[in-house]
Amino acid sequence: MEWINRTKTVKITLIVVAVLIGVASLVFSNYLVRELSKEEERRMEVWTEAMRTFNNADETTDLNLVLTVIKGNNTIPVIVLNDKGAIESYVNVAIHGTDTLGCLMRRAARMRDADHIIRMDMPEANTWYDVCYDDSTLLKLLGAYPYIQFSVFVVFVLVALFALLSMKRGEQDRVWVGLSKETAHQLGTPISSLMAWTEILGQNYPDDKLIPEMGKDVHRLERIAERFSKIGSAPELTPEDVNVSLSRVAEYIGHRTSDRVSIVCHYTDHPIEVPMNSPLFEWVVENLFKNAVDAMDGAGSITTDIIPSGDKVCIDITDTGKGIPKSHWKNVFSPGFTTKKRGWGLGLSLAKRIIEEYHDGHIYVRRSEPGAGTTFRIELRR
Repeated sequence: MEWINRTKTVKITLIVVAVLIGVASLVFSNYLVRELSKEEERRMEVWTEAMRTFNNADETTDLNLVLTVIKGNNTIPVIVLNDKGAIESYVNVAIHGTDTLGCLMRRAARMRDADHIIRMDMPEANTWYDVCYDDSTLLKLLGAYPYIQFSVFVVFVLVALFALLSMKRGEQDRVWVGLSKETAHQLGTPISSLMAWTEILGQNYPDDKLIPEMGKDVHRLERIAERFSKIGSAPELTPEDVNVSLSRVAEYIGHRTSDRVSIVCHYTDHPIEVPMNSPLFEWVVENLFKNAVDAMDGAGSITTDIIPSGDKVCIDITDTGKGIPKSHWKNVFSPGFTTKKRGWGLGLSLAKRIIEEYHDGHIYVRRSEPGAGTTFRIELRR
C-alpha cells in the first residue's frame, strides 16, 4: 500500500509540475500579447494624429513625416467614420462578398464594441471623425498561439502518459505471465512424484484413511499448477454450472478454516450455466473467501448468493469482517494494494484480470462499511 501511495505521489507531482509549466507559458505569452496590443494602440494614436495634421495642413506644412506615418500602417485594419457615422475611408480591411458598405459597417461596429476607437477632433472644420481599428493579424495569431500551445502540450503529455502506462502494463504482464508459467513448470515434477508415491501408498496400505486425503491435496496442487499455467494464454471456456463451482470452493475452504467461520451458500433450484474456465473461476472465488476469513480474524460468516439477471448472473459474496473504506473500493484491485501485514496484494488484481479479461465479466465492491462487512459482486454472461 505504501508503494502504491508513493507511486501515486510521484505521478501527481509530475502532472502538477507539467501543468505549472504549461500555465506559466500561457501567462507569459498573454503578457507579451497585452504588451503588443498596447504598442498597436500607441501606433494608432500616432496614426490618428498624423491624419489630423494631414487634414489641417496648408501649403507651408511639411508632410513628409506625416505621409510616412500614414503609409507606414500596412498591418492594422482601420475604418474612419465621419460625424454622421458614414464610412469616410478604410485601410487594411478585407472585404468579404459584394456588400462592401455593409461589410465595413459591421466591422466598424465590432471595433466600437471592443472599444477600439479614437476620436479625431477637427475644430477648424467644426467636425470630428472616429478612427476605428482592430488588432492586426499577427496580434490575433499571437493571442491564439498560447492556447494552441497549451492544448498541444496537454495532448502530448496525455499521449506520453498513455504510452508509458501501456509499456509499463505490458512489461508487468510479461513478468506475471513468465512467473506464472515458470511456477507451474517447477511444480510439475514434484507433483508428479507425489502422485506416484500416493498411488504406491494406497496400494500398500489400502485401509489407511489418511492416504485418500493426501491424494486430494495432491490433486489440489495439480489444480493450482494448472491455474498458473493458464495465465497469459486464452483459456478455453466451457459451459459450467455456477452452483457446482461454488460448492467445490465452499467445501474446500470449509474443511480448512476454523469452526467459528460459517459458510452459507444460497444455490438456485436449477442449474445456472455460464461459459467459464472452472479452475480460474474457482481461484477467484477462493481468493475472495480467503480474504473474507482474514477480514473476520477467523470468526464470522460468509454468505454467497446467486442472482440470475437477464442475460447475466450475479454472484454476491458477503462477509462480516472489518469492511473497506469507500475511498479504497477501487484500490483493492490494484497490484500491490494490501491491508495485511503479510502478502503481496496480488490476489484481487489477478481476480479482476481473470473475470474481466478472460471471462468478459465484471467484479467490484458492491457495498462495504467499516465494521459491518463487505460484499463483492461478480457478474458473468450467461
